[in-house]
Amino acid sequence: MHKSLFVLLGVILLIAMTVGPATTQTPSTRPELSGTLNLLCTPQIVWCEGMKAEFQKVYPKVTVEFVRLSSAEALTRLRNEKANPQFDIWWGGPIDAFIAAKAEGLLEPYNSSNLANPLDPKLMQDPDNYWAGIYVGSLGFASNKPFLEKHKLQPPQSWDDLLNPAFKGRLVMAHPSSSGTAYTALITVLQLKGEDKGWDYWKQFHANVWQYTKSGAAPAQHVGQGEAAVGVVFSHDIVAQIEQGRPIALSFAKEGMGWEIGGMAIIKGAKRADLAKAWFDWALEPATQELGPKYTAYQAPTVKSAKASRPELLQVKLIDYNFDYAGKNKKAFIDKFTNDIAATRK
Repeated sequence: MHKSLFVLLGVILLIAMTVGPATTQTPSTRPELSGTLNLLCTPQIVWCEGMKAEFQKVYPKVTVEFVRLSSAEALTRLRNEKANPQFDIWWGGPIDAFIAAKAEGLLEPYNSSNLANPLDPKLMQDPDNYWAGIYVGSLGFASNKPFLEKHKLQPPQSWDDLLNPAFKGRLVMAHPSSSGTAYTALITVLQLKGEDKGWDYWKQFHANVWQYTKSGAAPAQHVGQGEAAVGVVFSHDIVAQIEQGRPIALSFAKEGMGWEIGGMAIIKGAKRADLAKAWFDWALEPATQELGPKYTAYQAPTVKSAKASRPELLQVKLIDYNFDYAGKNKKAFIDKFTNDIAATRK
């Protein structure tokens, strides 16, 4: 998707209330359902817990059991359980993981009536209806304000600023093998610089790294606690830490930031496909997508009539992120980062 088109998305989100009505089921039209829905949930656990509670309000006879795993962990789990799926639906995480899952035969297509709701169907849903987009977010840099003040530094304004020797042993990012956030960052630099220069960049970045975390949001917590100087994190996760009073400065790279569409999909062989479809439909309703801030999740919605809580997070320069490139090369690039970058001595 071209940068100019995605910038317009921020405007679209602001005026979404004026767009034609979205498809929404009312209590009287919802099917009577009962049983246990097994949910594979990738966003932060507080949002997973919140969505579980909200869905059970809508379907009081349904119990939601969920496991929270990062996108890379979730994909591995689905691969390992392909012959005997333990989950009914996967909710959240960058769509490059869903593209990979589709290619590996791990997902089930579903032509939900609420697929009429996405703001940009070409971008926000699979052409064969294997997955749908449920939120949008951009990467950002989280910087510890006391560290910046002590060393008389400005918040990073470029990807190359992270290579500053002043940050040696003070950078934090998740590992792409476990985190969709980090994989988005990896792909962003490879696209901006080309693969040869991009991989060289990550070698230099690695020399400044204090720690690779398991969770994509964890770097913002480490920065807020003063354990690291700068972290690469999705901007909505940085905002969540700022809202808690952490001394963090949020900044963006002038050459452009990578971004995500968070996806969801029904698992092939789901034991309760009926409950999975009910969750899928519900997650594409405007009211559902406006629940995020209630559970410290500030991603932008993907459907008509849903209001963005932090539209300013999309008013940054965004790269022409290639989701197919990211999805098709996921295993190879993660293996290369793991073996050629992260495994080397700093």
